Amino acid sequence: MLPDDAPKTIVRDYFETIVTCVIFVIFARTFVFQQSKIPTGSMIPTLLVGDYIMVNKFAFSPLSSVPALARVEHLLLPVRDLKRGDIVVFKYPEEPEKDYIKRVIGLPGEVIEVRDRQVYIDGKPLEEKYTIHRNPRGLNADQDNYPPTRIPENSLFCMGDNRDNSKDSRSWGFVPRDYVKGRAFMIWWSYDEDSYAWQRTALADKASGIWDKITHLFTKSRWERSFQIIK
Repeated sequence: MLPDDAPKTIVRDYFETIVTCVIFVIFARTFVFQQSKIPTGSMIPTLLVGDYIMVNKFAFSPLSSVPALARVEHLLLPVRDLKRGDIVVFKYPEEPEKDYIKRVIGLPGEVIEVRDRQVYIDGKPLEEKYTIHRNPRGLNADQDNYPPTRIPENSLFCMGDNRDNSKDSRSWGFVPRDYVKGRAFMIWWSYDEDSYAWQRTALADKASGIWDKITHLFTKSRWERSFQIIK
């Protein structure tokens, strides 16, 4: 190689590395991971307003319809079926262009009931250590009770951990299984944000929010929550 070719080779190597990284990031965001921000307090105390989370979009991917191939995929790939207690991101059934995050409480075919704040699955009380109730009993009568209802096939019953401040399946019904986008698995950063920030959508408000994060990065970041696994 001639000396004059060296700069061209270096530039080409950098270009190929950057292109490869960009392709990997696009692939990962499309098929593997999604970054989301928690805008409301419906999942307190598990998730706080201003938590930035990573969503595993690959966790519940459907396996092959060929039984033998499905078994191989199950052994080699980190995929599994949805189960009770999973915190999932899904398309809001009434406005599919919006993403919601809730906890899976009821599975297909089960009969779910809420009686005086206690959840029952097929007539048996469900133990839930992750929920909170901040309002007096009876103040949220429509949320404290839900009649016995069988969950349709390929559907889920999802609820927020902050039971008195969560619009969920008790209000708008079941979540189609196909609407589930992935499992929330890690908080990568948390910022003490105004609980009404999500309602301010004007360009100036967004710019103000970015500036606030820049100027208060070290004073309002909840560093102790960074890289915390979501359970």
